[in-house]
Amino acid sequence: MHVGKLRKIGCCLAVLFVISGCDSSLTQNDLEALLSRGEIVLITRNNSACYYEGPHGPVGFEYDLAKAFADHLGVSLRVSIIEDEIDMIAALKAGQGDIIAPGAPFGSQSARLLSLGPGYQEVEQQVVGRRGGPDIQSKKALEAYTLWTTGSSARIEQLEELRRIYPGLNWQILTAYSAEDLLQMVWNRSLPLTAVDSNIMSMNHHYYPELMVKLTLGPAQKLTWATDPRNRQLKQAIVAWFNQKKTRETVKGLIQHYYSHLESFDYVDLARYRRRIKVRLPKYRSYFEAAAKKYKLDWRLVAAQAYQESHWNPRAKSYTGVRGIMMLTRETAASMDLENRMDIEASIFAGTRYLARLHRQVGKSVPEPDRTLMALAAYNIGFGHLQDARQLARRLGKPENSWHGVRSVFPLLQQKKYYSTLEHRYARGNEAVMYVDRIRTYYKMLQPNLDALASDSVAADGLPLSP
Repeated sequence: MHVGKLRKIGCCLAVLFVISGCDSSLTQNDLEALLSRGEIVLITRNNSACYYEGPHGPVGFEYDLAKAFADHLGVSLRVSIIEDEIDMIAALKAGQGDIIAPGAPFGSQSARLLSLGPGYQEVEQQVVGRRGGPDIQSKKALEAYTLWTTGSSARIEQLEELRRIYPGLNWQILTAYSAEDLLQMVWNRSLPLTAVDSNIMSMNHHYYPELMVKLTLGPAQKLTWATDPRNRQLKQAIVAWFNQKKTRETVKGLIQHYYSHLESFDYVDLARYRRRIKVRLPKYRSYFEAAAKKYKLDWRLVAAQAYQESHWNPRAKSYTGVRGIMMLTRETAASMDLENRMDIEASIFAGTRYLARLHRQVGKSVPEPDRTLMALAAYNIGFGHLQDARQLARRLGKPENSWHGVRSVFPLLQQKKYYSTLEHRYARGNEAVMYVDRIRTYYKMLQPNLDALASDSVAADGLPLSP
């Protein structure tokens, strides 16, 4: 079905190329025209690997990379969300975008209709199952199951190549679902196996640790941007930009930022936390206490949140520029009148003030501790996405003023079926849940460890442990 559609588009484009060839001005100065209008339009997907609205604005690997290119050109960046690869190509050819960045490789059929730029990240087509699910030891074993997948042309071509060797291989394309949806469906045992791009699996594996990569379908392929073949000057500018050392460092930094997994809770992590309560916390405790008192919050909660943000490292910095002990963006710091995010005391006061503001925004209609937990989630994912989750909870008959109800729908913000109906669209809802859960764990552990340290101190002084 996808191959037939691509061929139809190819025939239409052949006629278009003949017509455009009669007037060479159509292929001249395409980059100048783009610079003149002052905007470049990125066609991409709304998912964890491409583009989504973060707590402080748009983020995503492909978005950040395209934004760097737009800044290099001195133009603004506008995003056009199109999920289906064929629709992306049609929009590009219709002049509705300048660059396609699908976050997935292009198959050969699609590539013939496009002008591809340099490769910048390798991905594999992976077969993913759940622990305890189908035991796949070889590609031939796939003949006993149906593979559920999205309509990626590169993946379908690899499957078709495999079927020449294993005629019993079957798959089903689910166009109404994203790759992240399919991973969740395998995790909750609704599907036995799915085939997805390795970058999507990497960014979601820590949400679903029971998932396993069973095998890869074929050799690794590289992600590339695509442009209209008629836009030769834009293509040349892209190639030149990717060949710069600064761009290679940008790509390396983005890969490190987006594909470094959240560390899981284990004995090592908890032992490290207890050690830092003893060694690091005393340096900053007075600041946490003073800030929390000023903004009417529990200082231990603020301290636990700061540990989740930076592990109480005042020099902490992410690739995207979030920094300081409270890991504030420039925009949030400015809104809190914070000039230097590396100023430990000022940063703690600004972060606490921001959390208190979110707490007020959640509103008195939400009882405690739910109100505080929602404020923490908003600190991580953005207030707009919190409101989306509450709206979705209400729509699904769950209590919108209960953290339990809102928590249960946060992961749905990653599913196309749901986020496409919400104002702020895709969000890494699982991450917000994990964020709040971790802070709650750190908070619960904090006071007992402080008590234990106090007891040890008293014992060390030779004083009685009880009155």
